[in-house]
Amino acid sequence: MTDLKLLALDAEDLSIVSAHVQDSVFKTKDMSYKPGGGQFSLAVNRFVWEEAKRGAKSFERCRAALVFKRVNAVRLSGVDRRRAEDVLSLLAIRFAPNGEGPDGTVELTLAGGRAVALDVECIELQFADIGGAWETERKPDHSVSQ
Repeated sequence: MTDLKLLALDAEDLSIVSAHVQDSVFKTKDMSYKPGGGQFSLAVNRFVWEEAKRGAKSFERCRAALVFKRVNAVRLSGVDRRRAEDVLSLLAIRFAPNGEGPDGTVELTLAGGRAVALDVECIELQFADIGGAWETERKPDHSVSQ
């Protein structure tokens, strides 16, 4: 596995990062916001989709960091910061602009109807793998049973 390092400066870039972090898992305590510095950080265990799509015989996860800059506020929906050990699953990252300007809201959509909303001056996200990969038996499955 090659360590990924990506920078997102617009909605298209953000969608690429979103694809790489889909199905990442993290604990509530892995989120950090520094209002004075305008920075929101999130450490996740991401599923290595790029290897799974190449037909690898086993699946991998690796530790990765997402650092959002120019963040003015953070809002949590369905996430209790006091429950530091709760495990959350990241499904997607999307951007909703405020009018024509670069400002808007970056929404981290989580499983179970939860979400993290970041009010940003503009999109500025640094994403990087920060640790080695480890094998996992489970591949995320999004099939809907009826």
